Amino acid sequence: MSQVHISHHPLVQHKLALLRDERTDPKKFRELVREISTMLVYEATTDLVTESATVPTPLGRSAAQRLADRIGLVPVLRAGLGMVEGVWQMLPGAEVWHIGLARDERTLQPVAYYSRLPIRPTVDVCLVLDPMLATGGSATAAVDTLKKWGAERIKFIGIVAARPGVERFTAAHPDVPLHLAAVDEQLNEAGLIVPGLGDAGDRMFGTG
Repeated sequence: MSQVHISHHPLVQHKLALLRDERTDPKKFRELVREISTMLVYEATTDLVTESATVPTPLGRSAAQRLADRIGLVPVLRAGLGMVEGVWQMLPGAEVWHIGLARDERTLQPVAYYSRLPIRPTVDVCLVLDPMLATGGSATAAVDTLKKWGAERIKFIGIVAARPGVERFTAAHPDVPLHLAAVDEQLNEAGLIVPGLGDAGDRMFGTG
């Protein structure tokens, strides 16, 4: 699957090991999510468009490149909120909107309960943020919403995914790249990634 990009950077993989560890407390968990998000967005944005510019230096003027693409961050509530700060470290001018999707625990299907988007797209690239891609339902639904809204360039940035969810997502949206730290093989009967790292939202907000 050429649209799936897994980071093998040693720092990403080291921090992922700490993130998976059940002994990691919520404060450290949030820090790790933020740090991994910063590194993943660095890798996910290598194709952004720049424009030529000239800047003054202490000794003269220098040719330079400035980011031309306008970026929108779309964290999927609630766990996606934990990734925003890390991505903002790299893209401080990015706009942030929110999509709320809850999983029906009986059917494991996503249920939309909130969407806060402008009337029409105001950016060139949308980055969907969600630490976990389990069944793929929420991620697929979030991209469905953005495409109906009119977004044309979309990327998904997550941390851990399950192979069944990746297969579902890529079948539904073969034009949307996935940038991840790991893909695990299984889901359990509750739709959680195995071995995964547990429920990211619960571990992030201390509600588990």
